[in-house]
Amino acid sequence: MCDETSAGVKEKQPVSPFIVRMPEKVQAPLVVSIPHTGTYVPSDINDRFISDRIRELPMTDWHLHKLYDFLASIGVISIHATYSRFVVDLNRPPDSRPLYPGRFETGLVATRTFYGDDIWLSSPDSAEIEQRRALFHAPYHEKLEELLEGQREKFGQVFLIDAHSVSSKPSLLHGALTDDIYLGNRDGSSCEPWLIDTVASSMESNYLHVARNNPYKGGFITEHYGSLRATQALQIEMCQRVYMDEEDDPRDPWILKSPHFATARGRLNSMFDAVIEEILARI
Repeated sequence: MCDETSAGVKEKQPVSPFIVRMPEKVQAPLVVSIPHTGTYVPSDINDRFISDRIRELPMTDWHLHKLYDFLASIGVISIHATYSRFVVDLNRPPDSRPLYPGRFETGLVATRTFYGDDIWLSSPDSAEIEQRRALFHAPYHEKLEELLEGQREKFGQVFLIDAHSVSSKPSLLHGALTDDIYLGNRDGSSCEPWLIDTVASSMESNYLHVARNNPYKGGFITEHYGSLRATQALQIEMCQRVYMDEEDDPRDPWILKSPHFATARGRLNSMFDAVIEEILARI
């Protein structure tokens, strides 16, 4: 497994493109996926980035695996990525089809950032993209499906939360983000109303402003797994200002000790308690 990232410390190569955290006892059929928190980039790929700015990995969901590290203690399974989304994007379809036709998108291997910056000195060709899919994308999804199927077999159904974070500043996807939490269930197709309502109500009770399905409706993970048998899926997109100061260097380990970080973790813990209680009342 990879070392935890800290400023100025070189990471060791991960053994696996994912890390799974299993609780001693599962409370409810609930799995959390965190696909964009990875920061490892193999040296041969790093050398092909067009600039040092790209090497700072500007589209990373910084520290989310740390923010959600309480999940095992409350009986929730989680899986998170170890490799950067610039290596391959785990929340994009394996065939690179568009999720939102007509809108700017980053594909299975992004060529531009959300802010319009080029990523590569020379873009990966189709053979390299397929290799990355096989090495990094496929294993993550095989493991995620295994975790979901284990809970379906045990409980008869399963619920998936796909956890993300995003900079509040304007991008090619949207203007400046003024709400705090953006929930997506593919316009109601990936989960029943009570699940998104429970998450929204808990967040709002913790003084967070919540939007639904605009501008984030949920990516491939929400769309795909939310369409499977006995599976409901919901994407949570959290503005990074909720748990960190967006003006700070996101690689600074001090972020993990900031008041924002501790407060956000407490709010999430409260939300998951509410979701677990609602799930147990319905299964």
